[in-house]
Amino acid sequence: MGNEAWLGGKLESYAPLVMPAAHALRQAIVDLQKSASGLSDEELTARPNGAPSAAFHLGHIAGSIDRLLTYSRGEQLNDAQFAALKAETADDSNFNAAELTRRAVAEINNALEALKNVNLNDLFEERFVGRRKLPTNVFGLLFHIAEHTARHVGQVVTMVKIVQR
Repeated sequence: MGNEAWLGGKLESYAPLVMPAAHALRQAIVDLQKSASGLSDEELTARPNGAPSAAFHLGHIAGSIDRLLTYSRGEQLNDAQFAALKAETADDSNFNAAELTRRAVAEINNALEALKNVNLNDLFEERFVGRRKLPTNVFGLLFHIAEHTARHVGQVVTMVKIVQR
């Protein structure tokens, strides 16, 4: 892809208000597939200077999107999601780079579907995050999915450059 996703113009089926988030998520897919899917197991789990591994970031991208989409629907996390959250911080990965990348991309695609199907009249409906029920709204959650994903994708891309020097 020669251009950044946001320079590709209008995305059909996305409202203009959520299109920047959709562009960011589409770029995240491109960047992950380009940088992370071919990592060796050693590169995937490397933690130079104690930094979080690419495996962590890939797992966290998938898990955080799942959790944030749950909150955006007005739901709270279930036991399986709490177990997955706990597993995200494990020191090593039970999956290879291709599988972790596939899982992250699948969740990014779930977020893209949520953006495509969001009722614009519901964007500012109140939602609550976590056990402390911190207040936000649907729009804030959907935007946070995009910016949080982009942040962790950037960390994956940087980690790949470090471990593959």
